[in-house]
Amino acid sequence: MAIRGVTMDVSSDGVAVIKFFNPPVNALSPPILAGLKRKLDKAIERVDVKAMVLMGEGGKFCGGFDINVFQSIQRKGNSAAPEVSGGLVVKTIEEAKKPTVAAIDGLALGGGLELAMGCHARVSTPKSQLGLVELALGIIPGMGGTQRLPRLVGISKAIEMMLLSQTIMSEEGEKLGLIDVVASSNNVLKLAQSWALDIAERRRPWLSSLCRTDRLGPLSEAREVVKVARLQARQNAANMPQHQACLDAVEEGIVHGGYSGILKEAEVSNVLVSSSTAKALMHVFFAQRAASKVPNVTDIGLRPRHVEKVAIIGGGIMGSGIATALILSGISVVLKEIDVEYLKKGMKVVEANLQGLAAKGNITKEKAERAFSILKGVLDYSEFRHVDMVIEAATENVLLKQSIFGEIEKVCTPHCILATNTSTINLNIVGRETNSQDRIIGAHFFSPAHVMPLLEIIRTERTSAQVILDLMTLGKMIKKVPIVVGNCTGFAVNRTFFPYGQGSHFLVNLGVDLFRIDKVIRDFGLKIGPFQLQDLAGPGLRKEAGKEYANAFPDRIFSSPLAELMVINGRYGKSNGKGYYIYEKGNKPKPDYSIQSLIEESRRLSNIMPSGKPITVNDQDIVEMIFFPVVNEACRVMDEGIVVRASDLDIASTLGMNFPSYRGGIVFWADTFGSGYIYTKLKKLSEAYGGFFKPCKFLEERASRGMTLSAPASRSEVSRSNL
Repeated sequence: MAIRGVTMDVSSDGVAVIKFFNPPVNALSPPILAGLKRKLDKAIERVDVKAMVLMGEGGKFCGGFDINVFQSIQRKGNSAAPEVSGGLVVKTIEEAKKPTVAAIDGLALGGGLELAMGCHARVSTPKSQLGLVELALGIIPGMGGTQRLPRLVGISKAIEMMLLSQTIMSEEGEKLGLIDVVASSNNVLKLAQSWALDIAERRRPWLSSLCRTDRLGPLSEAREVVKVARLQARQNAANMPQHQACLDAVEEGIVHGGYSGILKEAEVSNVLVSSSTAKALMHVFFAQRAASKVPNVTDIGLRPRHVEKVAIIGGGIMGSGIATALILSGISVVLKEIDVEYLKKGMKVVEANLQGLAAKGNITKEKAERAFSILKGVLDYSEFRHVDMVIEAATENVLLKQSIFGEIEKVCTPHCILATNTSTINLNIVGRETNSQDRIIGAHFFSPAHVMPLLEIIRTERTSAQVILDLMTLGKMIKKVPIVVGNCTGFAVNRTFFPYGQGSHFLVNLGVDLFRIDKVIRDFGLKIGPFQLQDLAGPGLRKEAGKEYANAFPDRIFSSPLAELMVINGRYGKSNGKGYYIYEKGNKPKPDYSIQSLIEESRRLSNIMPSGKPITVNDQDIVEMIFFPVVNEACRVMDEGIVVRASDLDIASTLGMNFPSYRGGIVFWADTFGSGYIYTKLKKLSEAYGGFFKPCKFLEERASRGMTLSAPASRSEVSRSNL
């Protein structure tokens, strides 16, 4: 087994093969960078070495720079930066009097691809993943990537890859000029050695990526490409400074040359690493990995059972979306409906989902056809005897779900997992009539289920660890990010965010313009505002969920007359073309100002405006009055032990509720204000407007101690935990 570090072997023909090993992805940690520099210097000095090959061990070239180092710099400053920088290693390779060839296997991402681009040629195995993905972490390539990638693949493609954190396969890389040749994994090292010797002995051209200009094109055209990219970035990533900073570095290199561009890249990289955006996005990166570790589930030596066939009850929007996600990953699905017409509709929705993905180029037509071939529609439970899991996706009706679980318990095998996709109903109520409490679990997908990345897994106090692990594994198989949460009304995600819609209604009834609220929330970073979101959800689900929350949390519910007035007046949202907005095919939603009379009636009925007059608020007030109640509920969720750790709510909010990831998630964002500030603000609001804003005990305690909301629970807090 390879030892962590850097090794060098010199072959009889004079090629030094320098290998580095730092599992799981051969990240460029400070010891690896220092080791690479030492081995490169030694190879350059040795008279018996003609050329070098750079290679990662373990079937991977390099997954990038070690992100832990960035977090150390954020905490301690530049004193935590490695003594040997990645840029220095690349400079050593590129300026050496002996050529280096990168032998890429598996992946070359971020700093890994930058390292490879510093080499004089690149040989790769098939299907290797290539990309500069740093912008997804709030930073830009910092080892010369902003200069070398445009010189290898052209400016347009380079900007596209960097700004979108887009990865490509090595086959496409070969067509673009990023990869010189694709070879089998058995032959990649041998071919890289051959190329290195050919370059050293001048049988192949000796090319320095940084000095190339043939792919840049005329200066005027190149600057126009950058100009267009800037406009698109301002529109699509207005709150993320790394996009403009990346373009600054690219443009500097185009206008003044690669070396000047390298200096600009270093300058802006140093600033971005400690930016609030980078801190937030790196927090999300690590939080997502932490979510895969669940005490007493993933740490007790259990092995996941393989799920090959799943039955889904209900072919509506959610059921068909879940079916699509499963069959795309090769898992056979039995889709059950109550009659032929509903079944046909469900099957057609799945087919349309697949065709839509194929039309966008996300999957091939052949893959869509293969996926659809492993979907079977049924009208009874006869096929359920042969499935490993059932996912109930019927409407949010307690009695219906109880009836379904009673039926499937009778027909399914004892090992079959019994899951429900309910978004709000307590699982103990759903499975009350069964004798299979250990295998009942929540599998809460988010709509559209084949697109949204989050899978909220709900465990009860009786759900077995094996069943939890099996569902976590299935979630990863179908490319979801699973978070495991405890059982309560609304669970972690929807419970935390139920004040979001109610807070927006509270503001409208206090006299704030409805469409201004939506705009402020969009400017804050959500894709759509709360009222457009309500149009998409429709009144049915909102009404059923509202009943559950009203029964569970009567002390902090705000019932807005406006929602009922909209239904009475036939405004169901997008489903019938009119809600708060007007929906016309082919056009963007337009605010419908004719609802003002309904808003005025709602304000009259709610009668909460102080002295009958609209309140005056700025945009930040709107953000705080909508999201601080959400933070307050998040505190209750943490206090009750519904989540394993605070960062699970950050993942839940970013992946499930589209809370902007560049703000780090709901708890991370709250900690940028401090518990004291939020407590004081909510206390004042509750004194003015009542219990909806009343700060909870957990928030009060954290504020009194000056603690962050994300700090690990104290002993007294642990004793209050439900799970």
